[in-house]
Amino acid sequence: QVQLVESGGGLVQAGGSLRLSCVASGGTLSTYDMGWFRQAPGKEREFLAGISRIARSTYYADSVKGRFTISSDNAKNTVDLQMNRLKPEDTAVYYCAADYLGGQSWSIDSMDYWGKGTRVTISS
Repeated sequence: QVQLVESGGGLVQAGGSLRLSCVASGGTLSTYDMGWFRQAPGKEREFLAGISRIARSTYYADSVKGRFTISSDNAKNTVDLQMNRLKPEDTAVYYCAADYLGGQSWSIDSMDYWGKGTRVTISS
């Protein structure tokens, strides 16, 4: 059973940066498709960025492409999300998730394990 724990959330001003980290226990993250998602108040959870198992190819939603970067550190068993040029509309709870079967579908239903989330608030 993989357990995921996110960290790095907080309150920053618009235009600032944050780096979120997801650490895993009970499994090796490099064998999973790993994704970052977020859920803003009153909105559905949405995919932001993903990194594929084995090849470690990266994928981004259009809304964050060019501002967010996903990366992994196999030695630390972590997946990070570097977020730059943050906007008030980036305010949400951010979740890390793992897909055991791979396939890079990045849908909510395809992810097998979820962290509890870390809150990000961007002030204008």
